[in-house]
Amino acid sequence: MPDKPRTMTRREFVPEVVRGVGLMAASGLLGALTLRRGWSETVWQIDPEKCVACEHCATACVLAPSAAKVMHEYRVCGYCNLCFGYFVDQRTDDTTAAENQRCPTDAIRRRFVEEPYYQYTIDEPKCIGCGICVKGCKAFGNGSLILQIRHDRCVGCNQCAIATACPAGAVARVPASKPYLLRRSE
Repeated sequence: MPDKPRTMTRREFVPEVVRGVGLMAASGLLGALTLRRGWSETVWQIDPEKCVACEHCATACVLAPSAAKVMHEYRVCGYCNLCFGYFVDQRTDDTTAAENQRCPTDAIRRRFVEEPYYQYTIDEPKCIGCGICVKGCKAFGNGSLILQIRHDRCVGCNQCAIATACPAGAVARVPASKPYLLRRSE
């Protein structure tokens, strides 16, 4: 006759369950740390070649203001007197009055260099990442204004809210060793 299986007492069962739960928690924590370490080798970024300046970067980001900021690629900028990233295309004159400026938060600074050149810089604390200036620069200029996610502000969401909202699929993970994407030279 076969031996009857031995049943555990409650005093034996509880420590076994606690040990099993502890092992599962430890393996889950180890897995989470491994996954997190793998994510930290990449960061979220906007591909300027795909970006359509849809304005979702300003509203979809979990941060207010957004971690997406406008960046000026000076290597392709002509320092124009009439910058369409700065000025709206339909304006009453070429003054720098608020109604003639494209940026809703006055984040673009204009400084005279020499006739007919001006230097444009972005005041990042004022920039909300709406991309209105980027859209104007792409439509009428040389596209030197681009949106980029600033990693000193980004909280590194597991699934970036901007990436989810982006209609062009321009937001993706890139290697942390090369965190900023610039336009490809043509």
